[in-house]
Amino acid sequence: MVENKHPVIIGIGELLWDMLPVGKRAGGAPINFVYHATQLGAQGYAVSAVGNDALGDEILGELEKSGIKYCISRNDHPTGHVKVVLNDGIPSYDIVEGVAWDYLTATAEAEELVKRADAVCFGTLALRSPQSKQAVETLLSFAPEQALRFFDINLRGTYYSAELIDDLLQKANIFKINDDEIEVLKKLFGVSGTVDEICESFIKKYGLKYMIFTAGEKFSTIYTPTEKSYLPTPKVDVADTVGAGDSFSGAFVYNILTGKSLAQAHKAAVDIAAFVSTKSGAWPAYEKGAEQ
Repeated sequence: MVENKHPVIIGIGELLWDMLPVGKRAGGAPINFVYHATQLGAQGYAVSAVGNDALGDEILGELEKSGIKYCISRNDHPTGHVKVVLNDGIPSYDIVEGVAWDYLTATAEAEELVKRADAVCFGTLALRSPQSKQAVETLLSFAPEQALRFFDINLRGTYYSAELIDDLLQKANIFKINDDEIEVLKKLFGVSGTVDEICESFIKKYGLKYMIFTAGEKFSTIYTPTEKSYLPTPKVDVADTVGAGDSFSGAFVYNILTGKSLAQAHKAAVDIAAFVSTKSGAWPAYEKGAEQ
């Protein structure tokens, strides 16, 4: 892959406020991904929808402060928000329905943007409504063949099915799951075996370039058709893990696109995720050296 210090990296899907015990923080998995890639040097873009309300105004301000460019439609539904409960820093989510990002539209501006993408991130959650599902799938159809198409399964509530996951895997060339999600996949897809065997089977079945498996505070492994990279998770003082997985993803993709090896990109991803875990919320300010 040709090295590019400022790749175009796009997140399509939910943009929302995480309502944390310490107050509200901007979030939404695909946009968290973009936030971290942007902090590292990417041209990051958010594609989503917010309401014609004060929370919508505020979150667009957060994007601008963070250097994230955006293609955001506005509608008369409330800006998305999620009630987050922390248990020893581990979040659980109460995701409000019928919000602005449930009414995404595939605008001509967004289509032209996706045509320029070096990487696009998406997950299952934003496809919970028919309108957003159609919009996301339409936009993904404009991604260049050589672009990294990053599917972070991001299972929440009941907003997924085997059919939806299979459909999105057909569009992806990177697939990320965690240790909880692999248990769900075993049931949905009727697969069994070791983590290595399952991940390698998904690479083969869907022709993936990368398969990422994270196991929280224990370890992470990244697979390609010919390589495997394993790293233990660093021990840190955890504030919360909101957005840590997304920061891992954004850092990994940015480093791959800027010419790093699998091992180098994996190490950068692990280090950024550890840093984010020591901070509150998904978009912490980067400290000098945190991006190294």
